[in-house]
Amino acid sequence: MSETIDTGTSDLLCCIEDGVATVTLNRPDAKNALSLEMKEALVELIPRLGTPAQAADRSVRCVLLTGAGQAFCAGGDTKSMAKGDAIARMDDRIRRVKREHEIPAALHELPVPVVAALPGAAAGAGFSIALACDLRIAAQSAFLITSFGRVGLSGDYGGSWFLTQLVGPAKARELYLLSPRVTSDECLRLGLFNRVVADVDLADEALALARQIASGPPIAQRYMKENLNRALTEDLRTCLDFEADRQVRGAFSEDYREAVSAFVEKRRPVFRDR
Repeated sequence: MSETIDTGTSDLLCCIEDGVATVTLNRPDAKNALSLEMKEALVELIPRLGTPAQAADRSVRCVLLTGAGQAFCAGGDTKSMAKGDAIARMDDRIRRVKREHEIPAALHELPVPVVAALPGAAAGAGFSIALACDLRIAAQSAFLITSFGRVGLSGDYGGSWFLTQLVGPAKARELYLLSPRVTSDECLRLGLFNRVVADVDLADEALALARQIASGPPIAQRYMKENLNRALTEDLRTCLDFEADRQVRGAFSEDYREAVSAFVEKRRPVFRDR
């Protein structure tokens, strides 16, 4: 049974089915550029998806983030930006951007895996949002571009941090300073995309991947994401200590006992997040 989530705006859609929350950036005529309403809805929605539901069949075990139409997200709405920002004071604008930065931070810190499905371009802040997700599956026609330098800006939404972590400092500097269009095949080679599929297959393949993740052990996956995120900033000894703690905690869960029983009985485990 699917459940539609009210995001407060038609610019952002969300429904939950089979443990997968599909979040759709829904401005196809504008290549899903980030409207103020969409940004505010994302700030509010993403953290909610990591909160356990009262009913087990409504719990989100994977988030699938995609864009309507032929693009993932063109970044900021340049037409609105060209008309001038209604917020005149610099410190007020900085506060506004910092609030918007809760979007990539929430995607990165969400206790469930996040898969980005890219039907087309991800540019500017859309590029950064895609990189904030845990996995990226893309259509053959999709591409990434930093874009910031092309509009005289330095970049936001954590793109510089995520890109450096994924491809290293030298390549990250190249992609920011020169702003080339990076094809799907090159993104796959660089490790920016995990999978590239035919355009017509993207929706089905992305949902299948999200459902595969959602059927996995949720406690273990939360701990995996914690461990992997921590590995980006902590030293080996600190990571070893946290791995020891999470490994043992997982071994005391009902899901672990179910996984062991299913392995012995040669059947698929049924995880209940406890």
